[in-house]
Amino acid sequence: MLVKYILVWFLLAIVAILNGIVRQGTYGKAMHELRAHQISTVTAILATGVVVWAVNRFWPIESLRQAWVIGISWFVLMLAFEFVFGRYVAGHSWARLMADYNILAGRLWVFFLLWMLVMPFVIFKLG
Repeated sequence: MLVKYILVWFLLAIVAILNGIVRQGTYGKAMHELRAHQISTVTAILATGVVVWAVNRFWPIESLRQAWVIGISWFVLMLAFEFVFGRYVAGHSWARLMADYNILAGRLWVFFLLWMLVMPFVIFKLG
């Protein structure tokens, strides 16, 4: 089951990337960058939640332990992706990458990462 849910992570990464593309191509042009970032974080949480809820209908998470193993795996994969892609593909500085995690500055992306961690647990409990 874990292998299936690791593959689901790739789908979640695509959803998150598409979410960012939509932000940049639409409402992100019409509002302050911080507000667009905040909206994008919420839409990413909602979109990935819908995807995992749907996947869980076909591949149900079978136990609390399995839910946490999946969540920890997704959290680590997403964090690694954020920094590897952001640094070595997008070319962002380490300071820029870390800035997205500054809650005191209104940056909410850390909540998306935490969602990756707890989402399988939430879906398991709701299922």
